Amino acid sequence: MRDTDEAQLVRAARGGAVECLGVLLARHRAGMVAVALSLLGHRPAAEDAVQEAALVALRRIGDLRDPDAVGPWLRAIVRNACRMQLRGAREVPVDQLDALALPAGADPADLVDRQATGDWVWRAVHELSPALRLVTMLRYFTDVTAYDQIAAVCGVPVGTVRSRLSQARARLAEALLATADQVHDDAAALRRARRREAVELLEAAHRGRFAEALAQTYAPSVTTSWPDGLRSRGQDFLVRVMDGDIGDGVRYRLTDVAADRDIVILRTDLISPPHDPFHCPPSAVWVKHLDGGRVGHLRLFHPPARADQVRT
Repeated sequence: MRDTDEAQLVRAARGGAVECLGVLLARHRAGMVAVALSLLGHRPAAEDAVQEAALVALRRIGDLRDPDAVGPWLRAIVRNACRMQLRGAREVPVDQLDALALPAGADPADLVDRQATGDWVWRAVHELSPALRLVTMLRYFTDVTAYDQIAAVCGVPVGTVRSRLSQARARLAEALLATADQVHDDAAALRRARRREAVELLEAAHRGRFAEALAQTYAPSVTTSWPDGLRSRGQDFLVRVMDGDIGDGVRYRLTDVAADRDIVILRTDLISPPHDPFHCPPSAVWVKHLDGGRVGHLRLFHPPARADQVRT
């Protein structure tokens, strides 16, 4: 395997030969670390950047346009990860990474689901603790990627988010190598099922049957953490809020879904009524923690509005 042409390794990795991804990352690790050290100058920070770059590469190997350019591609991903650390901001596609940007309106999880490696990655994610799994899912499989937003969703300080992501990256790297040749669950099928459940719930809300639909998938004692810091218990308050929104003319539209076996993250657009265009925030993120197949805890978060969504 060591003498195999790298373009062939890339093609094999695209086809689902996950061990080839490991070979490519191992071959180029020294160069990736060198780039990170040159930009960050601090070994632990450089290791974090390389680990993050490896996860990005695992998700996006199918988007590499030129299989012969895998080395420069990996180093470009490292540079981007370093810039993110230095800026303390969300990912901004630059240089060679322009081709990796999501198409407008695309579901971030599709980058994983359309690759044969998707189930392998999700298996490793599931092996993380719930706290590490949640920050990982938000960071890599939703568009809630800024550290301050992840902190708001999780209800922890930004420093805790950084620490948890660092731990998650290290453990994922180990788990991915350890499970490369194992059989994995069908991540795409799970996400499709969770998407279907969410669509059915929202459709029921628009028909005035939210309480009935909620009772099918939410625990009677579900606890909800609201964006304003309020906590509620049980289904009644959830139903009153949703019915109130629908009665005011608000419409919910599902946009993104990321799903693990017991954590589901949804993003919905909130469409205000025409007569009151600023009635509600433009979107909401729902983080659902499942217990026995039902939602036991729900956390709601409103991402910051874009400039064109703010009342002037």
